[in-house]
Amino acid sequence: MPARRLAAATAAAAVSVLGALPAVTAHADTGKTTGKTTGKTTGKADAVVLRTDLDVALLNKTVSAPLAVALNEVHAPQTASKTALSATLDGVDGGKPFNVLSADVATARAAVDKQRAEGYSNLVNAKIHVPGLTTMPLIQVQQVTSKAVCAAGKRPTADSNVLGTATVLGKKVTLTAGGTTTVDVPSVGTVRLDLSKTSVTSSTAAATALNLKVSVNPLKLNVSEVNGQITLARATCESPVAADEPKTPEVGNQAKPDPKPENLAETGGSSATPYLIGGGALLLVMGAGTVTVARRRRAGADADA
Repeated sequence: MPARRLAAATAAAAVSVLGALPAVTAHADTGKTTGKTTGKTTGKADAVVLRTDLDVALLNKTVSAPLAVALNEVHAPQTASKTALSATLDGVDGGKPFNVLSADVATARAAVDKQRAEGYSNLVNAKIHVPGLTTMPLIQVQQVTSKAVCAAGKRPTADSNVLGTATVLGKKVTLTAGGTTTVDVPSVGTVRLDLSKTSVTSSTAAATALNLKVSVNPLKLNVSEVNGQITLARATCESPVAADEPKTPEVGNQAKPDPKPENLAETGGSSATPYLIGGGALLLVMGAGTVTVARRRRAGADADA
């Protein structure tokens, strides 16, 4: 093989070896992670001082007149402090208004934020009337309160209290917290009282100071019967939903470790890289040597000629 062709072949081999080397690609790990944060959902709270669900049967008619009224029913965020509630029913006392409730204090409050929901109701020196009983209150109480608290991440609480004495259909009764009392007055009617009822779940709470099941037959003011339920001082709540804690971004190691052959794979190289580079350099040297020898031989031949 002529010297010039041998040199060219050697150089081409060196170039092909170098071309076979893998490209070195720099890869930077920022170490950042995206944390998913869920927004908090506020809870719910409600409170009511008085709610009635009564059916009033009339003497001279075959129909019943519903009496469904509420005093100071609030939904968070609200507060109400009205102390009297009146209502009218067609066919009862000529359609004149009558007082369903009167009290010295009648307060309902409902408040919520991202951490807490609370319902509260309070009734002091209250008198409740139903149609047909003109001079006698259905019930008279000194004070009843209810409170429901729901805090994020905590078990809800519910409390209700009936303080002092109560008079039902003209009879003074002793109320027992958490119990049931029945008052029966001949020729007038029967009232069943459920006291201090509470209900708590993992995320809700409800408290009712007094729940009255009413069945009276006053036979006055064109009223034959009054049946239904009356609720005094009720409060409910639902816990806010706590957000997921945001993930803290992972910060990559800023210190630069000493380069080690086994870490070359992280930058796109491999353990064979040094050998390939060395082999390519050797072939380049051999090619250069071959070219030099060929030039010297050609120069000697020209001198002999």
